[in-house]
Amino acid sequence: MLFLVISTPRPERPSSMTGSRRKFWRWIDPKLKSRQCRWVYARTGRGAVALFDVGSNEELHALLNGWADIIPAHFAIHPLIDAAGAQRFLGGRSVKRQPRRKASKR
Repeated sequence: MLFLVISTPRPERPSSMTGSRRKFWRWIDPKLKSRQCRWVYARTGRGAVALFDVGSNEELHALLNGWADIIPAHFAIHPLIDAAGAQRFLGGRSVKRQPRRKASKR
């Protein structure tokens, strides 16, 4: 299951968060190597955007709790369908149109 996660950290002074930001990159590195996190980018100013590939909502929940333990933040979570899955969905379903009703004359 793919999830795009956008973090918006609490408004702390950036200089006070340097150690936490370093800890975050050490924390995310093994997740990138295992492909549990496909990619992560730092946002301009503050925050990050990551694409997680997890097997369950509980796995994502655990990741976000670990992230928030390092850098408290609000997370916007967007479930995604990969391109191949979206194309399979489109190819496997046909849209049936309802017949138009004729307007009755009164």
